[in-house]
Formats: sequence, structure tokens, C-alpha cells
Amino acid sequence: MSTAIRASSILPARREEIELHTADGLRLVGELALPADRPPVATLVCLHPLPTHGGMMDSHVLRKAAWRLPALADLAVLRFNTRGTSSVQGTSEGTFDNGVAERYDVAAAIEYAEFAELPNIWLLGWSFGTDLTLKYGCDPGVSGAILLSPPLRFSSPADLTVWAESGKPLTALVPEFDDYLRPDEARRRFGVVPQAEVVGVPGAKHLWVGDAETVLDEVVRRVNPAVPVPLPSNWDGPMTFGDASAYADRTVAAFGERPAGLRPTDQTPGAAN
Repeated sequence: MSTAIRASSILPARREEIELHTADGLRLVGELALPADRPPVATLVCLHPLPTHGGMMDSHVLRKAAWRLPALADLAVLRFNTRGTSSVQGTSEGTFDNGVAERYDVAAAIEYAEFAELPNIWLLGWSFGTDLTLKYGCDPGVSGAILLSPPLRFSSPADLTVWAESGKPLTALVPEFDDYLRPDEARRRFGVVPQAEVVGVPGAKHLWVGDAETVLDEVVRRVNPAVPVPLPSNWDGPMTFGDASAYADRTVAAFGERPAGLRPTDQTPGAAN
């Protein structure tokens, strides 16, 4: 019987808890989800939003990617908590370092994916995770990157130059009503990367509430273009359900008010960066 895919739906996959080990000696908690009965075609390494504002490996878009895309798009999805970040999966060692020592976290995730011989590695960064992607993700083992709601706060023009020179595909999905960087300004600032694709998403906001399906379709369109999109909204097979209440407190934190006087394009930390 066909069942509608809901926000809490978990489709079949091989899921395992993993540990990442950083070059500076920390243990990071994570999860790897693989297609249930076949090898993955490509891999998403997910970099979550700002942990000081509710970001974690279980932030809703990344959670839905891990719960759906192994079954719907033959993708491996690797999620983890950066240093000092907690979620229902556990707490990673270390402390938040404003995007500096997190370079070791990104390197550890890429190294794990390579060691596990996961194919066609793409980075999927969201907000703060996009800055980590731009600063530290242009690695020889990485095929390309997709940026969700990039604020361009911690990254620099020099980081964009590195991506420009690499020629690796870079796609930025930018909400029409983003709190930090909107499509027209994003096109201007990413203009230094000739191969960068900036996709404005009408009606969307920084947190992608109500637009997760649009994000997943755009991700699959680039990472595994053989899969038709939009992805199915129903599933004919076994399905379990996650406990959405487990994330409620972090969701509320992510909706915290912006600092007074913050303009849409200000590069200041705020709700769920």
C-alpha cells in the first residue's frame, strides 16, 4: 500500500552510528545512511547550521535527506555534529570555535567518506555549514558542493577564488526572503566563481520550513541527475517514523529573533545560521 511521505517518515536504509576522529584529537558523533540493498551512486557529506543557534546534524533538511534520499535517490548521506555540538545522536567532543578549528571537522568527514570508499562525494552545507564548505571543502576528494542559505559570513573572497580556480561545481540555493543574503546580492557576490549557479527559491526563507522537498529535489537534480524529480511524495513499502518532539527545543531556538537592527544582507550571526 502506498503511504504519504511525511516530515517524520523514515524510509528503508542501512544506518549506522559512526565516529569521526579529527587531526587535533577529538571524537565527533555522526551517522551514515546507505541504500538498503544496493551501492550508493553518490554521497552527501552534510555540514549543519550554526550550533550556537540550534544547528546540528538533525536540523530538519539534513535529517530529511538522511531519512529519504538513500531510498529515493540511491545516495549515501553522512551527517555529524561539529565540535561541541549536541543532538539526539549525542555530543561531539571539543568546543565551538567560530569556524576556525572546525576545519579539522570538515577534513575528518571527508577522510571518513574516502576511507569508506563512498562514491562521488558532494558537500551539502546549510548556513554556517556553507561557510565551512567554502573555507575548507575544496578538497581533491570532493566532486562539488551545494550551499543552502549561504550567509557568506565566516568565508572570504579568497575562499571563493579557490573554488573558482578548482572548476568544481558549486550551487547556492538562496531563499527569496533570506535573513542574510538574498538572490540578487548572492548572484553578485558569487559572480567571482564562473561555474557557480545561484538558484533563487521563490517564497522560501532561511530555515526552509515548508520547502524541504524543494531543497531535496534540487540536491538530487545535481548529485544524481539520473533520478527524476520531483521526488515521489508517496512510498510503496515499509516505513517507520521519527520522534519530531525530540527536536522541538532546537527548532524553537532556531527561530530566535534576530539582533535589533539587523538588515537582510547584514553578515551577522542570527537565527539558525
